[in-house]
Amino acid sequence: MALRYALIGLLLDRPGSGYDLARRFAEVVGAYAWDAKHSQIYPELRRLEEEGLIEVVERGARRRTTYACTAAGLSALRAWLVEPPASTGGVRNEHVLRLFLLAALGRDEALTVLRQTEAAAAAQVEHLTDQFVRLQEATGSDAGGPLGLTVQYGIHSYRATAQWARWAIEQVEGDPEFGVRPPG
Repeated sequence: MALRYALIGLLLDRPGSGYDLARRFAEVVGAYAWDAKHSQIYPELRRLEEEGLIEVVERGARRRTTYACTAAGLSALRAWLVEPPASTGGVRNEHVLRLFLLAALGRDEALTVLRQTEAAAAAQVEHLTDQFVRLQEATGSDAGGPLGLTVQYGIHSYRATAQWARWAIEQVEGDPEFGVRPPG
């Protein structure tokens, strides 16, 4: 259900095709909020159009269809945003699951994974910081416009992940018995 509102919100920023939206999902939203595949986006765009929440603003070569948000779409998005979430939902994050099971590794392997976690989080902070600067320039706003607030959420989240990884590295380095003993 949230996918539809994410698409409407992305179309508020600027019109786009299914391909554009999938790319923006991967670059902005998917980095830390919501993952969506082409196979999910295109059917949802058709449903949103049928419901009058988005409209086709251009049809181009190779059946490229560009959509924009309608007033009804904005109204539906606003109503959804002010309601409490229906669910805090289950989370499916393979990366976090691997960290949860880290004790199955030996100490050196666990340290390698934690260092990779720290490096990946730092790289995401750098990537999102670059995006934030571009949003500030594009919008003329210190906050980077509405998407800038979301990008800042990602920056803060990844900074926290990097900080946690540094702490976890210290814990594992200080525990010579880290890890699960093999069965048997």
